Amino acid sequence: MELLAPHLRVVFCGINPGLSSAHRGYPFANASNRFWKVIHLAGFTARQLAPEEWQQLREYGCGITALVARPTVAASELAREELRRGGEALSDKILRCQPRALAILGKQAFSDAFGIRKVNWGRQALTIGDTEVWVLPNPSGLNRATLESLTDSYRQLASALENGQ
Repeated sequence: MELLAPHLRVVFCGINPGLSSAHRGYPFANASNRFWKVIHLAGFTARQLAPEEWQQLREYGCGITALVARPTVAASELAREELRRGGEALSDKILRCQPRALAILGKQAFSDAFGIRKVNWGRQALTIGDTEVWVLPNPSGLNRATLESLTDSYRQLASALENGQ
C-alpha cells in the first residue's frame, strides 16, 4: 500500500494501516476516514477517488506511504521505537524519490518519528534533501477535527505547491 515515484508534488504519509486497510489492500479504506474527501476538497484531485482507486493518485502528482507498515486498530498501539525506525526508513525513501513536499498526517507521529518536540501544524523547518516537510491533521474518524478544518489545513499545502512557495 505504497505509491512512490520520482518527483511527485506531494507524498502523503499516514501513521500505519488500520485493520480495514490491511484487509482490503488499499490505504485509508475505513469508511469513517475522510482522507479521500479531504484531498479532493483541498484541490489535490479533480474528483473524489474511492479508496480502491488509490493508485490513481499518481496521475495527480501525489504519492502515499506510511510511517509503520504494521496494521493496528488504533495508531496509539504503536511503540515510539517503531515510529522512530519508521521515520528513518521514510527519510531514505523520500531522499530517493524527492517529492516537492512530504505531508505527515499527525503531530504526535511526526514528533515520535523525527524526535522533534515542539511541532506546529503546517510547513516544518525540517527538510529531507530538497523535500519540504509538512505536518497535517490525521483524517481518521478518530480525529475530532471538522471536515472544514481538515480541508483548510490540506488546502494550505495545495496552495503553497501551486504558488511555488
